[in-house]
Amino acid sequence: MKKSIVFIVFILMPAILLAQPTMDLGVKAGVNNSKVTFRKSEFTSESIVKTHIGAFVRFGWGRIYLQPEAYFGSKGGEILEPAVSLTERAARFDFNNVDIPLLLGFKAVEGERSNIRVMAGPVFSFLTSKDVYNHGQFTKQYFEDNYYGFQYGIGIDLWHFFLDARMEHGANNLYYQPEMGINGKNKTFMVTVGFKIL
Repeated sequence: MKKSIVFIVFILMPAILLAQPTMDLGVKAGVNNSKVTFRKSEFTSESIVKTHIGAFVRFGWGRIYLQPEAYFGSKGGEILEPAVSLTERAARFDFNNVDIPLLLGFKAVEGERSNIRVMAGPVFSFLTSKDVYNHGQFTKQYFEDNYYGFQYGIGIDLWHFFLDARMEHGANNLYYQPEMGINGKNKTFMVTVGFKIL
């Protein structure tokens, strides 16, 4: 793994050093299709749709760019569990958070006014509110205050506008209830529209 990282840096470094640096600043907003996944097989996860809004900075060196972001979003999910009556009881998770991704991107197709990009990187999330509805087995006290994960996706630039589609996978627990052996992670598909101010 370390050799691969060194090799990638060795290949990319000349392109970064020789290219003229650029910087874009902008705002973004979109929708989250998120769910909370559990290891226990008796829980079935269903996704819900929420929103996010925030800002980004993009530092570019030719086709390569680094894009830190900060945005406020809402996420959650529904959990279905077979009940004794053979019906299904639903628990709904709702939480708001501040996400801070740090994405490394590459312009796979570069044009004068349009680009097609690929990107990936870590994301750090800090919960600002949290709740669970409709189920006594799950309670909000077992939410973690923060978690981290990774994002990857594709994007299209068209003049000052862009459209991104990304997947986000939580790497550690979003919800952890040790007495019941229940631990859940976040999984989100995001679609974002953005506008470059500078």
